[in-house]
Amino acid sequence: MKKQTIGTIRLVSLVALGLVFLSVKLLSASTSVDVKEQNTQIVPSQDEQSFDQPQALDNLRKRIAGQENKPAEEVFKNIRMLKGMPAARLLKVMELGYARSLGVNCAHCHVVGGWEKDDKPTKQIARDMVMMAAAINNEYLKKIKNLKSETPIINCTTCHRGQTKPALNLPESPPKQPAAPSERLPL
Repeated sequence: MKKQTIGTIRLVSLVALGLVFLSVKLLSASTSVDVKEQNTQIVPSQDEQSFDQPQALDNLRKRIAGQENKPAEEVFKNIRMLKGMPAARLLKVMELGYARSLGVNCAHCHVVGGWEKDDKPTKQIARDMVMMAAAINNEYLKKIKNLKSETPIINCTTCHRGQTKPALNLPESPPKQPAAPSERLPL
């Protein structure tokens, strides 16, 4: 492998790791954290706990009826990312892409009823991480030769795996079981 490719891989890894640590730091500063043993679990806010996402999405779908195929920025306020995406698809991406990938609901990033507001830091973190993923997908992954995919891609799920805090540690190895008597070597 060329030194330049190895350098690019290292750079991508360091940038991605740095952004993950930064996002975790920002998330932990704005969210209460419940620590149990070595696992850190982010506890949803009261808004998130009482939020009825299916009902809210149903209300939004009714509100945009007849405008589903218009660009999201023509239907919703304060669209900074995903411009040009049809409004109905934007709702699906938010529901199945972001919310599911992080194991949260709309209230994690949005002010309920004031969807366009930027009051929650998690909304900007999500925007920044979308830009990070785009940079990795569009600039860095394409430069790595010999990947098995012609169009390699990362997304929120790549790191988050349904959790707000990205997976930073490997799971502990299960304890080794003692060998059965028939498998033990004679002394």
